[in-house]
Amino acid sequence: MVMSASTFCFLHILRCQIELPRNSGGIIGQELGEASIITFGNSGATLLLIAVFFSGLTLYTHISWVKLMEIVGRNTLVFSMLCYKETALLWERITARKEVTYENEQTNAEPKGIANVTRFEIPEPAKPKVKAKQAPVITFAESTPEVIIPEQLLAQAVVSKKVQTDLFKDVEPGALPDSELLDLRSVSVRSYSNDELEDMSRLVEQSLQDFNVVVEVTAVLPGPVITRFEMQPAAGVKVSRISSLAKDLARALSVTSVRIVEVIAGKSVIGLEIPNQEREMVCFRKGLESSKFIKAKSPLSLFLGKDIAGSPVVADLAKMPHLLVAGTTGSGKSVAINTMILSMLYKATPDDVRMIMIDPKMLELSVYDGIPHLLTPVVTDMKDAANALRWAVAEMERRYKLMSKVGVRNLAGFNKLVSDAEERGEPIQDPMYSYTTELAEGESIPTLSTLPNIVVVVDELADMMMIVGKKVEELIARLAQKARAAGIHLILATQRPSVDVLTGLIKANVPSRLSFQVSSRIDSRTVLDQGGAEFLLGNGDTVMPS
Repeated sequence: MVMSASTFCFLHILRCQIELPRNSGGIIGQELGEASIITFGNSGATLLLIAVFFSGLTLYTHISWVKLMEIVGRNTLVFSMLCYKETALLWERITARKEVTYENEQTNAEPKGIANVTRFEIPEPAKPKVKAKQAPVITFAESTPEVIIPEQLLAQAVVSKKVQTDLFKDVEPGALPDSELLDLRSVSVRSYSNDELEDMSRLVEQSLQDFNVVVEVTAVLPGPVITRFEMQPAAGVKVSRISSLAKDLARALSVTSVRIVEVIAGKSVIGLEIPNQEREMVCFRKGLESSKFIKAKSPLSLFLGKDIAGSPVVADLAKMPHLLVAGTTGSGKSVAINTMILSMLYKATPDDVRMIMIDPKMLELSVYDGIPHLLTPVVTDMKDAANALRWAVAEMERRYKLMSKVGVRNLAGFNKLVSDAEERGEPIQDPMYSYTTELAEGESIPTLSTLPNIVVVVDELADMMMIVGKKVEELIARLAQKARAAGIHLILATQRPSVDVLTGLIKANVPSRLSFQVSSRIDSRTVLDQGGAEFLLGNGDTVMPS
């Protein structure tokens, strides 16, 4: 290192004020310099000396040049970001000062050329300007801002939409009700930002790694009520190990509870659902006005709510064909039943759908008493409930005999056959009419007409099973087994999903399940045949296996 420095000084520093023998490089520099010039030339000798000098410096000081460049680059980035933040903050202050100055000028300005103008006559033109200037200043130094509607603007928007619907206008017979009869509520709530979701993903991975469970978060799906993390477990990791750590994950993530989705249809990942900081209220009117519900052609279309992505969920009861709803008191079960009933009332006329409602509590379904869709008044006595179910079984048998006579396989085919015959002007005579009966003068053999779907709604199955018992179980089992093709469908709700209420005969013939929050894992397995419903949040949070 000394020899290369001396030679470099001899080559490039010709004059030096210090008295040294034989010029600036000394004796060593002069001898090596003359030899290197003869051998490599001036440029080649210079490059060689620089390389030898820095190689010797590296060996002597043990300096890592790569690490040195990383330190310099990191400090440069930190300094540039600091300068950028300070510049953005300064620009924000200048902009805010200009806004305040502009508002003061507008407030203090006096109209010119107009005399005797009072303040009352001015319709406050400054409000829209202040509203436009109150938008937050977005800077690149911060994360994505939260979209929160100010309370004043929200109140103005709600007030502007409150228009009284004409309740006494002429309505055509058989017309469907208008969605304007329902309230329209639109409230924006705060959700997790992208940075928070990224941090929570890393926290989930780290928390599971602390328990020797290796997973990788592959996707995050934020929704109106919950946020789902899709995790890919490492090879050899059992789902049961992750499910057993649900409470530990809830504590690590500082949330009330988490739910582990063991199986996601069409994917090889495991779902982890955590509640949002603020829950979004699901508006029933928005669901009815959604394109998915409007495009649904079935008169038995049901709006069930929103999925984890915020999209409306619309199901067809005719394809289910029966539905079992379970959940504890206060979990949202009765609200769901009312939502299903209203969905059918907004979608179908009494000619399309008729209902039998059984309400042991005498409170939930009594408001529907008197509507034209009911085949019978709302049943509140459980002894009468058995008679209603017995009539439904008899009607099922009658429809099967009738469809067998005309040669169709289901109710849709029967109605299409009858409608086509009426359009041709050739109505079909009733094949089950007894010709031994004498017809009165001017009376003809009755003809067939279209048959409506029949929906049997039971608000509390456990109470009915407790009072009536085996008779009702046999009737429900017969309807669940055979009533699909006859157009008869069941909606059964219970708050006690135990095995003595949901017997094996009923469960085997009611394939569609809708579970709200239940009290234990055993109840969850009774309803869904899998765990997870005990970790739901309540107040409408539900799970429906596909």
